[in-house]
Amino acid sequence: MKVFHCDHCDNLLFFENTVCLGCRRRVAFLPDLRVMGSLDPDPAAPDLWRSPLPAAGGRTYRLCRNYRVEEVCNWTVVDGDADLCQSCRLTRVIPDLDVPGHKLAWYRLETAKRRLVYSLTAAQLPIATRDEDPLRGLAFEFLADPPGERGRVLTGHADGVITLNVAEADDAEREKRRTGLGEPYRTLLGHMRHESGHYYWDRLIKQDGAVAGFRDVFGDERQDYGAALSAHYRDGAPANWRDRFVSAYSTAHPWEDWAETWAHYLHILDTLEMAAHCGLRLRPHRRDEPTLPASPPVPGDGGGPFERVIDSWLPVAYLLNNLSRGLGQPDAYPFVLSPAVIDKLRYVHDVVQRGARPTP
Repeated sequence: MKVFHCDHCDNLLFFENTVCLGCRRRVAFLPDLRVMGSLDPDPAAPDLWRSPLPAAGGRTYRLCRNYRVEEVCNWTVVDGDADLCQSCRLTRVIPDLDVPGHKLAWYRLETAKRRLVYSLTAAQLPIATRDEDPLRGLAFEFLADPPGERGRVLTGHADGVITLNVAEADDAEREKRRTGLGEPYRTLLGHMRHESGHYYWDRLIKQDGAVAGFRDVFGDERQDYGAALSAHYRDGAPANWRDRFVSAYSTAHPWEDWAETWAHYLHILDTLEMAAHCGLRLRPHRRDEPTLPASPPVPGDGGGPFERVIDSWLPVAYLLNNLSRGLGQPDAYPFVLSPAVIDKLRYVHDVVQRGARPTP
């Protein structure tokens, strides 16, 4: 993620803003330029907008329908494109908005998904809706548990469809589930990134004929998935799991190990991009503490060589956790990257590099 500023008054803009708090102009994310920018009404058409940025080249934009009608989005579409933005088109089921709290939950889910889409497009990974690619397209369904005790919605992925339980958008409920499962980290964005890992396993490993190389790193995914999960929830992770896995849940099955590692790789790329745009440097007083002498790599240049990515991430994680403790909060990144886990992250990096589609 980048640091954005209003192109009228230079005030700081966040990725979720709809109005510049400095000049009060309407702002939106322009996917074709990958920036947050201000918008001016087009005098020739009341539903069209123009960006003052020279890079916009005089193009006109429409606000995503979920922006102008539902107020759960802040993206645009180039005039002539679909009524929904690139991110909202991926959602094919939304929660029942007549239920109290579901509108806010939908907003939070879409906000997390837009960050995921931003990361995936920054890495130039293939992403298409089911309408655009019925066989390999991606879709999201945001579902709520039905009344009663039966039929609980499980967050997961199946055949290109990512399902998220609406309850995960409730901070208190998500924290309850996190502590109940003994997890150190549980966020909406983390769910999105993890489940996208399952989707891209199908796209970039299975369909690209790279399963043999995957098994060399993560193990044989042909073992019974249901039995493996049952054993994990019954017995827990091995005592020495930190030597080879990024999380306890990674030990459940090679698919989960891949998805957890994939999610962590996206965590790393997105955070490093923000660190780079903030001009972060680390020059500690002690020579034996982590240093960051140069700007971290960003997804726009392919993330850079893996060694540069990981060498930048370790000091950034060190800083994040120390700052978080200074605020009386748990570690922002409560994970340890062992040499074996770093090797797995390197494999993910290579898969992303191979799967990247050059921008037209």
